[in-house]
Amino acid sequence: MTRRQEIIKFAKTLFRERGYKSVSMRDLAKAMDFKAASLYNHISSKEEILAEIILGVAHYFTDEMELVKQLEVDAKTRLEAVINHHIDITLRNPEAIAIVNNDWVHLEGEHHQTFLQLRNAYEEDLRKIISEGVENGELKSKNAEVILFSLLSTLRTLHSWYRKRSGIDGQQLKNDITEILLRGIIN
Repeated sequence: MTRRQEIIKFAKTLFRERGYKSVSMRDLAKAMDFKAASLYNHISSKEEILAEIILGVAHYFTDEMELVKQLEVDAKTRLEAVINHHIDITLRNPEAIAIVNNDWVHLEGEHHQTFLQLRNAYEEDLRKIISEGVENGELKSKNAEVILFSLLSTLRTLHSWYRKRSGIDGQQLKNDITEILLRGIIN
């Protein structure tokens, strides 16, 4: 692991525990047993760390959505793939998911705009999958916005709920959440 990766790893933990705004570069240096000035040899700012974490997750979701869009399958199968991707990254990187959900508003300038573009494009792609499923009769004729909200609300907050649980198998979690989220909308 490079020094930069180590810094980002420690920052994820601190940002999740205390929130981005409450963590200073001095706090990060202290957690790593470094001098604050030496962090700047590897990272130019705290905002750079935040942007790397958040945009890394946003690009992951965008890349995964591109794979889902290429699948020549029904809407239900595409939605299952989306749910599984969300759960996978939540289980692998819960700190980053928490930071995306809680601290994206602290991004500035180009980083902020890039994140919003990626998030909006992802949501629009998911909306299209849902709408196509409704139009094709695969999904119940419900409001696509309500379905989108229900799916994303559950998936975006999974990190917080899962953190308080132990011993739940990842595959069982995928199976159960997929069934519960889709049962109400599949014809």
